[in-house]
Amino acid sequence: MSPAPAMTAPPDVRRPFGALGATLSMIKFQHTVFALPFALAGAVLAAGGAPPRATLGWILGAMVGARSAAMVFNRIADLEIDRRNPRTASRPLVTGELGLTFAWAFLAASLALFYLSAAMLNRLALLLATPTLLVLLSYSYAKRFTWLTHLHLGASLGIAPIGAWIAVTGRLEGAPVLLGAGVACWVGGFDILYACQDAEFDRGAGLHAVPARFGVGRALQIARALHLLAIALWLLLGTLLPLGGFWYGGVLAAAALLAWEHRLVRADDLSRIDQAFFTINGLIAFLILAATVADVATR
Repeated sequence: MSPAPAMTAPPDVRRPFGALGATLSMIKFQHTVFALPFALAGAVLAAGGAPPRATLGWILGAMVGARSAAMVFNRIADLEIDRRNPRTASRPLVTGELGLTFAWAFLAASLALFYLSAAMLNRLALLLATPTLLVLLSYSYAKRFTWLTHLHLGASLGIAPIGAWIAVTGRLEGAPVLLGAGVACWVGGFDILYACQDAEFDRGAGLHAVPARFGVGRALQIARALHLLAIALWLLLGTLLPLGGFWYGGVLAAAALLAWEHRLVRADDLSRIDQAFFTINGLIAFLILAATVADVATR
């Protein structure tokens, strides 16, 4: 095994809005666009329309609490790794913009919000709160043990529509599991694309990821397979509920966007990976939400 990369000096970072900007950066607030639309889609499907406002509010509270807890715990767990990786050396805990004491306090507040929201929703939501957190928080250590870490992340986000369905109905059913499984494959696929940037670093640091294990070219093939499976699962969901033309149109448009995403990223050219990772996948999430709302509204 190659020696771990040397620790890099933290860059001098000046973020807009000071500590608030650093906090939003720590929890990658902009990445909310991946999970939140699917949580809302799950709630709309469960309710057959707009969920009650109070329920929707507590779903949002649970989403904010769970996601913030997972992200800040990941930053705490990965602090030493982030210090050695040039791509992550500008993260707020590395630069010293935020301290560990603040991070632990923020984690505690996020967990409190999540449990309060679950308790306000229904009994099943509260019973499943701790198992959900175990999945979310354990992701931070998955890459130390297995290259299946990408599917672990996918499962963490795939819980969102399942949890929203339970929040509305108080029951666990097959439809949200199909939606969440599709989300897990979709996220796992684009996380593999993103991890291609760190293939060499991960090998040197002894971390596990599909690109580090199989090489970038093979990783791109695995990501494509996961995205094809995601589309298949979402199409199957349309037959189970059943859903109509707006849903199928949205899923097929998502498939076209994923095809574009894979044209942007090549084994010999990762320069457009940010566009592929954030812009296109953000569009896909909101596209599926819009298709869900339109389909339910026109039944």
